[in-house]
Order: sequence, then structure tokens, then C-alpha cells
Amino acid sequence: MTTASDPSYPAHWEADVVLRDGGTARIRPITTEDAGRLVSFYEQVSDESKYYRFFAPYPRLSARDVHRFTHHDYVDRVGLAATIGEEFIGTVRYDRIGPDGRPASAPADEAEVAFLVQDAHQGRGVASALLEHIGAVARERGIRRFAAEVLPANNKMIKVFKDAGYEQKRSFEDGSVHLTLDLEPTAESLAVQRAREQRAEARSVQRLLTPRSVAVIGVSRSGGGVGAAALRNLRDSGFRGHLYAVNEAATTDLLDGVRAYRTLGAVDAPVDLAVIAVPAGRVPEAVAACGEHGVQGLVVLSAGYGESGAAGLDRQRELVRQVRSYGMRLIGPNAYGVINTAPEVGLNASLTPAPAPHRGRIGLFTQSGAIGISLLSALLRRGEGLSSFVSAGNRADVSGNDILQYWYEDEATDVALMYLETLGNPRKFTRLARRTAAVKPVVVARGGRHTPAGHVVPGTRLPDATVSALLRQAGVIRVGTVTELVDVGLLLASQPLPAGPRVAILGNSESLGVLSYDACLAQGLRPGAPQDLTTGATPADFRTALAAALGSAENDAVIVTVIPWVNEQEPQDDLADALRDAVAAHPGKPVAVVHVELAELVDALSPAGALAPRTRPADEDEGGYARPDVRIPAYPAAERAVRAVAEAVRYGQWRRAAADAGQVPEYEDIDEAGAAARLAALLAGVGEGVVTLTEPDATALLAHYGIRVLPTVAAPTADAAVRAARSLGYPVALKTTAPHLRHRADLGGVRLDLGGEADLRRSYEELTELLGTPDELLPVVQAMVPRGVDTVVRSVIDPAAGAVLSFGLAGVASELLGDTAHRLVPATDRDAAGLIRSIRAAPLLFGWRGSDPVDTPALEELLLRLSRLVDDHPEVVGVTLEPVVVATEGLSVLSASVRVAHPPARTDMGPRTLPSY
Repeated sequence: MTTASDPSYPAHWEADVVLRDGGTARIRPITTEDAGRLVSFYEQVSDESKYYRFFAPYPRLSARDVHRFTHHDYVDRVGLAATIGEEFIGTVRYDRIGPDGRPASAPADEAEVAFLVQDAHQGRGVASALLEHIGAVARERGIRRFAAEVLPANNKMIKVFKDAGYEQKRSFEDGSVHLTLDLEPTAESLAVQRAREQRAEARSVQRLLTPRSVAVIGVSRSGGGVGAAALRNLRDSGFRGHLYAVNEAATTDLLDGVRAYRTLGAVDAPVDLAVIAVPAGRVPEAVAACGEHGVQGLVVLSAGYGESGAAGLDRQRELVRQVRSYGMRLIGPNAYGVINTAPEVGLNASLTPAPAPHRGRIGLFTQSGAIGISLLSALLRRGEGLSSFVSAGNRADVSGNDILQYWYEDEATDVALMYLETLGNPRKFTRLARRTAAVKPVVVARGGRHTPAGHVVPGTRLPDATVSALLRQAGVIRVGTVTELVDVGLLLASQPLPAGPRVAILGNSESLGVLSYDACLAQGLRPGAPQDLTTGATPADFRTALAAALGSAENDAVIVTVIPWVNEQEPQDDLADALRDAVAAHPGKPVAVVHVELAELVDALSPAGALAPRTRPADEDEGGYARPDVRIPAYPAAERAVRAVAEAVRYGQWRRAAADAGQVPEYEDIDEAGAAARLAALLAGVGEGVVTLTEPDATALLAHYGIRVLPTVAAPTADAAVRAARSLGYPVALKTTAPHLRHRADLGGVRLDLGGEADLRRSYEELTELLGTPDELLPVVQAMVPRGVDTVVRSVIDPAAGAVLSFGLAGVASELLGDTAHRLVPATDRDAAGLIRSIRAAPLLFGWRGSDPVDTPALEELLLRLSRLVDDHPEVVGVTLEPVVVATEGLSVLSASVRVAHPPARTDMGPRTLPSY
């Protein structure tokens, strides 16, 4: 018998998933303890669904059936169940079969698969999620194909198989449809899986942000406290749905003018969203009440969880398990709340008092309530609105990745602003950010380099510089402060992307123009000479000059500098109107204003100012209002405005380049199957942990992917060194391989260009006299290769980010300066070309100071082959090729280190799953 507590139980197959409608379910192996649940589940399935499953009327399961469907060896017979709480809502099983269709064991690689989903849950994507997970289990157990028999009338199940994206064959035999699915992931199956993931996770966030009814649990009768504040903010924001207050001690029908109830169960209507503001010890009771009432999502404002220490972290993990057991999603705990400014919703389920942000095009996500307050205040001061706001607190469930999934298809959001303290799962984040950034800007400020207390999603161990490089590769605009986050967001939300780096500067202050010019140069832009309009310039002068600059084909963006008038006080709204008129007449290029102590101008240029009555209409036929569709961001310092423009320029360049992301090339000489067999043999009998391969094993593995490592011959004595040199042919190199001297030519452990026996013996004697005995130095002899540039190529596996490809020049200078570039795996041909060109020392590869350019195409091919190796085989957790000598023709890998381990049970490439706790 196998139970969940038995050692053979595959606990790593357990996973929480988001279904098509945004609810959650748990997928887990079926055990012998599930007999009662299975019988209850079957009783709730319609006769039609039973007929489709068994091809005949089958009203109830026999004792033999129950035994068969609950007893598995988890190798040749596997059953998985989708559950909500203790209830089964769907099941899937496979049985390994041989060529004759009868039960079999390995090496048979085909299995018969069958599904059954409770009728009440059909259409929620349960079968699709089960197919993803049973397919991953089957591949893990060496099964490569699924066979299924489906009645022709069972269109829903046929569609599940058809839409999965796997290669399949279909035939009609004996009155049923026979399907065969090849379980090898394909580009189409991966695209299908990720599209389903996006729709499901986006829908789960949408349910949180567009509730038709909200209950606040924990509203004090005195009107004080967090719960009462959240209730007032919901009421005062004009929430369009039904609002309820819950307080177990309520003695009146109303609290703060809202219908009050002693328990949630007393509310005789559906509740979509619950805001929980009770002490942490009472939260489980509130969550249970929400689950029983059918609430779809929770915002938990209560503190006392992961941020408070180990006991709080345990409490937080249990909270997530409880919430998901009811199929709900959670924002928090320790959250600040959520806002949705859509007119048809009017949701302010946060601690932000009125006035709430008005409708805008910016989406804002923060992990910190304090930073959320700061950002909301900054946007409000500058007249900018929001589409949505989520402050997730400890983000125990809903995270920035979920919000990105929602914003990707949200037509109300043009710019995504995110304050993140950790990335959680950088591999998934960069994947989602890359897709989102292709259609709208994603601007990120990171507040910490370590995982803060309470954030139970593990952070990455990657260096911060590497994370920055990966974010840039994904098109993310990374800024250093929350001030820059607002500055850049304002420009991107109101201005078109610049076509290039050419910037025109004009204004009524020569010194402010010069400061802007210098700032442009510092940011890598190409500014023109500042145009000084003099301090006597009128709004009409500004209009004329700005129109001319925008109309010129020599400019891609314009910065306008403004200081207060000295002799005559020109109305600042007149200047705002003049600038808007010029922009409206010449759209298509971004404009930013740099001002000195002109707060009224900032207000007049903001979206709110555009709707305000004019002081003096510029033209009678224009009426009494400015142009509400023309917005221009204003900044109190030249450096801030220029930084925002520069980020827009770089993002625009990335968008244009991303239109042609490149390809992952195929190489005919790659032996993927041979590498897989070798890895299986190397890891046979190896337990947990990482194994560093011997030099022969590493060389043989790399050879399967066309990466040739120049051989070395051990030289424990001088005579052995001479024999090795004779077999390799002079000239040779003599090197120490002791760990403390490896790749440290600066310590004298390498002798090159030894042209004969006398040179070799003399060098051997010098090494052993200066650095230690042969047993300590582990000397080797290696043939000389053509001179070139010494480089280092690496790939490492971060537990959260996945595989990262790195490149730099060899030597202490590059190490000291951190001159290394990174790309995510799998790398495309464009990635490889950009990788070698993105280090600061790249000119040394392309003919610096008259030297011969080296063979960079050969270097790019090496990077791509290594990328393929680590992407195809998750067992390879680390590779270092050092040095790689790149000559004018070809290259030579002089040394290689390879580390391998059993692959992780779940990766971002596997079936959909929520983070586990």
C-alpha cells in the first residue's frame, strides 16, 4: 500500500495550479487513502460522462475498480487527482503498455491514458492541466507516447488532446477514435502551455480587481483601525458593487453607513472579494468562512506573518495552503491593498484615503506598503492617474509575475511600474517581462539585493549585476530609485517613443540648456546645440521654437527648459497651452520640460491641468479648455528629464531589435541522444548533490555538442613530461593544474612555447623548485595553439533563474572590474553576437590599436553550442571553459570544467504550477 507518508510517494508531483476561470486547484498523486474520495467523486459524475469514460453504462465503481484506481506503483501505473479541499474534481491515470497493448514495464515507452472530470467543473481547464502534469510524470518515468481511446461523440476530450500542441496521430478503429500523442515537448506545445498559463493567471488577477461585491472582515464599531479605514475608502471611492461590513460584535444594521453582519455566512448574497483585517490568530477562521461562502479572492491586511520571524513564516505558509484549498487566491498578508480606477468598478480596497488616484494609463505594483504610499503620493502630486494598483505585502501567493500576466492583455494599462525587493523566480519574470515589454514598457526599481523576511518565495543567488543584465535582455527598464521610477513612467505614459538618440534643447535659460546638454552626453544621447530663446521669450516664442524643433527631421526628441520671467509675469497656463499647441501640431516625438520653481506650470501640463479652465483662451474658437489629449511631463532638474528621455530611447531601440529576436540554430553534428545516455550513465548511482566530472568525462560530454577540448597529458615527472611532448609534438605548454594555481598564469604556473626537451626539462625544474612538488602542482603538458585573445565562457544554473550564459576576457583585470556579460539560455544568434560585444573590453576582439581582429563567428558558435547543451540537458548545472583562445581563424578550448546533478523535479519549462511552500 502507498500513502502520502510512504517513502515511495512522489511528493514532488504535488502542485497548485490556476485554472482557466482564475480559481485554483491542487494536483497530487492518488493514494490508497483516497478510496472514499474516489467513490464520492464518481457518484457526482453524470451518466453521460461515465459512458464516455468506460464506453458503456457504468453507474458505480466496484470494489475491484476502486482498488485498481487507488493502488499505483508510480512507475508503470500512475493516477493523479485535481482537488479543491478534500474533494476530487478530476482524475487522470496512465498504464504502461507494450507493443501488443497489454500491461508492460520499462523499457516499454508507451502508456494508455484516460481522464474523468466532474461535470460541475468541466470547462474550467481541469483536463488540460491534468494532461500537462501527467505528461511530465510520464516523461520522468521514461514514457514517450500516450495512447487514448475516445468515443467520437466525446468532443470535449478530443479537443483537449487536439489543443495540447503535441505531435499526434489519429485513426478510427472499432467505433472509437484512437489517438497517439508524442510527449516530447514541441514549440507548439510550449506555446499552448504558456498561453493557458497567461490566460489563467490574468483571469485570477482580474477577479481580484473587478469584484461585484466586497466584504470587509474586521470592521471596528468605533470607526478606528485598519478594517474601518479600508471600509471607508471603499465607500468613499464610489465602489460600484455591493459592500458589506463584518464584525462579530455588530449590534446595528449599519457600520459607517454600510450594511453590517455578525458573520460572513449571514450575508445572503455572493461575495467576490474579502478584505481581511483581523488579528493574525483569527485569520484562519475568517479564511474558512470565506471559503465556505464561495469567495473568489482575499486581500489580507493583517500583519504578524513572515515579516515577524520564523513562527510568523510558518503561519504564512499555512495561510497559503488554507487559501488554496478553497480554490481562492490571496494578496498579502501584510498587504496595503488594491485599487482599480475603471469607472465601472471604482475599487479602492486599500489603506489609501480619498482622494484616490484618478483614471490613468499607468499600472503600479509594489512589494512594500511604504513605497506604495510614496509612489501614489508622487503620482498624485504630478497629476498622473492609474489604471490599477497592487501592493502585495509579503506576496505569499499573488506576485509581480501574476500582475504582469494581467497587464499584458489589459487595454487600460499602457505602462507597467514595479517596485520589487526580490524577483522570486527571475526565469519566469524575465520571460513574462520580455513578452510584456514587446507591447508596453515595464519599468522596475529594485529595493534590495537579498530576500527580506516574510518573502517566502526564494530569491536568486545571482549577483545584482547579472540580474540587471538579464532584465535588460528582457527589455525591462531598470531604474535605481523610486523617484526615477515615477520620472520614467510619466514620460512613457504620455509621450511617443523616440526614433533615435538625437535631442533638441530649447528654452529661456542658457545655463539650464547647457546643463541639459551635458546630461544628454552623460546618458549617451546626441544633443544639438541648445537654442537660447532669452529670458524675454513669450509663450508664442516657445510655441514657434518647439514646433520648429518637432518638425525638423534632425531631431528625435525635444527638451524644453523654462525659468520664471523676471520683468513680466506671464501666466503659466498660457505657456502650457502654447507647448500643447506645438505638440498637437507635430505629434510623434517626445517632449520633456525642465523647469525651475514653476509648480503652476507642472500642474498646467499634467493630465488634470489639461482639463482645467483656461485663464485666457488662446483663440475664441478653441473654447475655455486646453487640449486634454496632449500631456507633457515636467521635471525640476535637467538630469531627471534627460534620464527619462534616455531610458525611452534605449527602450525604443530594444523594441525595434526585439522585432527580430534571432533564432536558436540547429547543428547537424550535435548528438543529443548520445549526451543524454552519457549523462544517465554518469549519474547512475549518484545521490543528491553536484558532481564535478573528471577531465575525460567532461571532454567526452562536450564532444557530443561539437565542443572540442584540447587534450592534456599528466606529467608527474620530468621524464613523463618529455614523453608527453614527443607524443603531442613540440612546441608545448607546461601547466600546473592544482586548484590554487589553476588559471593563474600571473603566479608563474604556466610555461609556454617550449620548443624542445631542454626547455621543457628546465621549465619543469623551475616550477617544482618555486611552487612545490609534482604531487602538489599536478603538472600537465599540452600542445601549443595559435596566439589570440584569451576569453572565458561559462554557464551556471541558478536555482531560480535557470541557465545563464556568461562571457568575458580571461585575466585578473576583467575579474577585478567585473567585465562579464550575461544572457539567458537558450540564446539566439542575436544574443550570442550581442553577448561578446557588450563587455567593455570588446574592442580587443575587433582589432584594437591595429591588432588583427579575431574569429568572432567561431566564438559565437561556441556560445550557441554551449547554450544548446545546458538547455537540452538540465542535468548540466555548470560549465566553465577557460581559457578559450580565440585566434584570427578558429579558437581553442584549453580547459573545461563540467558539473552535473540530477535535474530538478520542477522547472519553468515544466507544467504550470504555482510556487510551493
